[in-house]
Amino acid sequence: MAKTENENNNGAIYTPAQRIRRDETVWTVVQGVLAPLQFMAFALSLVFVINYLANDTGYLAAVISVLVKTGFLYAIMITGAIWEKEVFGRYLFAPAFFWEDVVSMLVMALHTAYILVWWFDALPPTQQMWLAVVAYASYVVNALQFLIKFKGAREQVVASSAAHPLSATSGSVI
Repeated sequence: MAKTENENNNGAIYTPAQRIRRDETVWTVVQGVLAPLQFMAFALSLVFVINYLANDTGYLAAVISVLVKTGFLYAIMITGAIWEKEVFGRYLFAPAFFWEDVVSMLVMALHTAYILVWWFDALPPTQQMWLAVVAYASYVVNALQFLIKFKGAREQVVASSAAHPLSATSGSVI
């Protein structure tokens, strides 16, 4: 079986060619903007959801906030797939981000399940909000996966810069 481009790169997240593609594509910037916006939407929505679960009030605000957060999730997943295609040559499940993508599919499934349950009124409001909490927990796990991955990428850039100071790239880590 032939090795992938990343397997030939001694475990590095990006090959030199992938790092250049990553640094040159506009989708890196898009991901860098959407990720913190999604996190802010998540944090605010979590407050609304917890408020509803704790006080049985503010259902509409909680629903709207979950829908807005889910909109950001869909946007970051679509643009992330485009980014992955431009950097790694495939829309999803590139070896460097395989497990992050697997968990992302779970995150998408849970958020989509929330929308369907809400749309069809398939569960009472409290259970809908608990489904949102479960979806949010999966999002947190996935966000941590990406943060750990990007920390590793940053460390590789620093190590590479120390070993080869004239060949260092811009240092972007997304």
